Amino acid sequence: MNSVHVPNELSQLLEESNVHIQMSVPQLVEKILSRNEGKLTSTGAISVSTGKYTGRSPQDKFIVMEESIKDKIDWGNLNQPISEDVFNNLYHKVLDYLKERNEIFVFKGFAGADKKTQLPIQIVNEFAWHNLFAHQLFIRPSEEELLTHKPGFTVISAPNFKANPLVDGTKSETFIIISFEKRTILIGGTEYAGEMKKSIFSIMNYLLPENNIFSMHCSANIGVEGDVALFFGLSGTGKTTLSADPKRRLIGDDEHGWSSNGVFNIEGGCYAKTINLSREKEPQIFDAIHFGSVLENVVLNPDTRIADYDDATLTENTRAAYPMHAIENIVQPSIAGHPNTIVFLTADAFGVLPPISKLTKEQAMYHFLSGYTSKLAGTERGVTSPEATFSTCFGAPFLPLPATRYAKMLGEKILEHNANVFLVNTGWTGGEYGVGSRMKLSYTRAMIQAALEGELNNVETVKDDIFGLNIPLHIAGVPDEVLQPNKTWADPQAYDKKAKELADKFRENFKKFTRVDSEIEEKGGPIA
Repeated sequence: MNSVHVPNELSQLLEESNVHIQMSVPQLVEKILSRNEGKLTSTGAISVSTGKYTGRSPQDKFIVMEESIKDKIDWGNLNQPISEDVFNNLYHKVLDYLKERNEIFVFKGFAGADKKTQLPIQIVNEFAWHNLFAHQLFIRPSEEELLTHKPGFTVISAPNFKANPLVDGTKSETFIIISFEKRTILIGGTEYAGEMKKSIFSIMNYLLPENNIFSMHCSANIGVEGDVALFFGLSGTGKTTLSADPKRRLIGDDEHGWSSNGVFNIEGGCYAKTINLSREKEPQIFDAIHFGSVLENVVLNPDTRIADYDDATLTENTRAAYPMHAIENIVQPSIAGHPNTIVFLTADAFGVLPPISKLTKEQAMYHFLSGYTSKLAGTERGVTSPEATFSTCFGAPFLPLPATRYAKMLGEKILEHNANVFLVNTGWTGGEYGVGSRMKLSYTRAMIQAALEGELNNVETVKDDIFGLNIPLHIAGVPDEVLQPNKTWADPQAYDKKAKELADKFRENFKKFTRVDSEIEEKGGPIA
């Protein structure tokens, strides 16, 4: 992934006297406080509000329709095309806008821990706290690397610049636009910092497969014996929580590549959900939040400045951004060997999927392509309660290429490295959302520990009558009845009705995969 020179217009902007390049964390914290962009918490973290947008804006994300990529992108509602003229006009407007700001901030770093394939990036920000966020989330360069750093992609973020849809060709005041030919991402009209993170992930999901590297929306960790585990799942399903295991070293919490040498983290930090966070439940995440961390939309006690992680007044989607080194038990650099265990995480709002089941190869491919979960409140604008959704490959909003491209790569990796695959439901049990309860984290941890340690490879199982999934009958630390969802419902007929309703949704969703081997659908999907 070769770097390119910065366009002249941007070079001129970066040479202005009001541009702060590569400020340190203490400098950025001081600047944030002086500009009244955030408050210092009792632990030294910076608490900020993202205004009216407390989640991503997927309907405002576009890819420029350019000659070199137009036949490769999976165009549609998730990868919306926009013209080069629209991008160019907004690009110059945003640069002109930034030139008028009293101060702007620049971070230079990398995406991808594997130095053979990492992408040099630079982030240009209107807000100092956004630059601190980039400093915490992406891979920081050494002083030597900084001397020769030439960005291969640039993010330009101007939250206070609002687009005019009638004039600028956008859908709203907000825009996130990727130009692969100009190697630039434009972001405006939203203060939600996660747009920067996910935009870089989106371009890596194009660039890595083009280099024969499987890009993945997953967390990863490694055991004492060198065994590697991957955790796939959308926001809120438990990727960050479950991969932060004190008994295993963390490789990364959200984005990875899988090359011929093994897996590597794309990022240099973590972006953890903090709603209901406590040291008791998630000690690694809780203790990682200290000086320089960024807390998004977390309510503070005005007197003590202590964060109230149980307060969802602003949003359910409260977040903490902190660097990898804030966690003691990590792999440095963030690279490891080939995975032994792969876990698909889903938060089933129907309450009918088993808490854990071992998948055959066909089932693994089916559920990877399906990417079923429940979209949780606050993750996107307008989502106020869990909604059943199918996000292809557990990351459809961030995948520019056709789903079959990623699925094919996963299938090849599973076969080549003989990885065990499990489907784990971290959602509801004993009834659907509003009736049942969320699966206990202690149960989920016990089940995953059993899977990672190989205890489920040869245990007695029962086949689910509707989904055809193989469910273990006994797992230490988990009540037997919890393992079989039909036994947790007070009304068996209500369970059957709801399970068949979800099975029908799986079948309907899978119809869109017209070029998939029929065996995957026949042997991998629901059986009733």
